[in-house]
Amino acid sequence: MFVYRHDRIGFCRIEPCGRYGVTPKRLFPVILLLTGLMCPAFVQAHTHESFVGRQGCGEPPRSDTGAVPVRHITSVARYPHDRNAFTQGLVFYKGELYESTGLRGYSSVRRVDLISGRVLKARHLDKKLFGEGLAVINHQLVQLTWETGSGLIYTPVDLQLIGSFTFGGEGWGSTVVDNRLVISDGTARLRFFTTDTYQQVASLDVRDRGAPVEGLNELESVEGLIYANVYPSDCIAQIDARSGQVIGWLDLGELMPRAERTDRAAVANGIAYNPDTRELFVTGKFWPYIFQIKLLQPENPDKQTAGDNADDRRL
Repeated sequence: MFVYRHDRIGFCRIEPCGRYGVTPKRLFPVILLLTGLMCPAFVQAHTHESFVGRQGCGEPPRSDTGAVPVRHITSVARYPHDRNAFTQGLVFYKGELYESTGLRGYSSVRRVDLISGRVLKARHLDKKLFGEGLAVINHQLVQLTWETGSGLIYTPVDLQLIGSFTFGGEGWGSTVVDNRLVISDGTARLRFFTTDTYQQVASLDVRDRGAPVEGLNELESVEGLIYANVYPSDCIAQIDARSGQVIGWLDLGELMPRAERTDRAAVANGIAYNPDTRELFVTGKFWPYIFQIKLLQPENPDKQTAGDNADDRRL
């Protein structure tokens, strides 16, 4: 017997569908029909002109069109990553890597050894909660949850839960810009909150040449820009934090070929920037690796931007 429900894997799904709610391919036609009837958002997300992935991440730079460029990236290092982790947030604090994972019954916040991929410390969430974005605020870890509109506050050293707050609506990704907590909710809008009382003070619509960029997910602040994974693609949008305009795209699809992914939900998600070393790291849901990448200027592939202190290790 199948039970319909809305969830973060494919927007809508029919349960029970295996370990992570993934449905056998032979049932896709039936499910597409059911979700089209019962979840208009699913259809909209797969047909709307703003949906990233239909034409890839942006367009190649052409002076006659004014298209937002897809920036070149180079993978310079690859590290082991828990391939059972449904990665929702990734962040550095004092040189250590922290991760938030999702799915009800599997959600956690954890401290991870980058080199070995070993989970050094983990705190599991209540089985009713779905872990989401992760940020550092006032020397504490702040983890969002999905549908409950609540955030959890931890001490980084031992991952002790020391507080919580509510922000209303859904929580997907998070980062900090100008001492404001920025939250995405899967739409094209980012919301800005104070970091003391967690009250919303502003919002920002994200657009690429006038078209809204739906599906904003994991966020990271990188040298004055907001980087956003765009669900359910392998694209990262580089967003001007003041105007909301997308100024560039990163396509992570070649880092993890589709043939090597064991789950259809295994899209790119997870961006961590270490401002001390200017190193940039990315991963995905159920990905077996974390990649250190460096960005190259679109007009000059030999000129590096963020992540330019990276060496040529490949582990």
